[in-house]
Amino acid sequence: QVQLVESGGGLVQPGGSLRLSCAASGSIFNIDTMDWYRQAPGKERELVASSTSGGSTNYADSVKGRFTISLDNADNTGHLQMNNLKPEDTALYYCHASVRTIFRPRNGDDYWGQGTRVTVSS
Repeated sequence: QVQLVESGGGLVQPGGSLRLSCAASGSIFNIDTMDWYRQAPGKERELVASSTSGGSTNYADSVKGRFTISLDNADNTGHLQMNNLKPEDTALYYCHASVRTIFRPRNGDDYWGQGTRVTVSS
């Protein structure tokens, strides 16, 4: 019922910037939360940043001051602005959202995107 599609990944040099986008589509009533996770090769998936429709945000210590998350329910899109990228930011980045649909307007369901790859290397 809801699809999440990430975009914006790529290869960037250390110190560079990327802006990831997550476009949600389907029978959306409201996106209550949207988060970004990442998984580096051989490592567990970790939460990078989270946001709510009310405007609250939280960040992993490793990205505080460098990444900014945003959520726009008007166009069902979220973004992760990543600045001053480091090689250790290299990973597959996933969008995750809790979404209430027009069929279930009182209860949210969790959805995941397929991921977008970010590589930070000189």
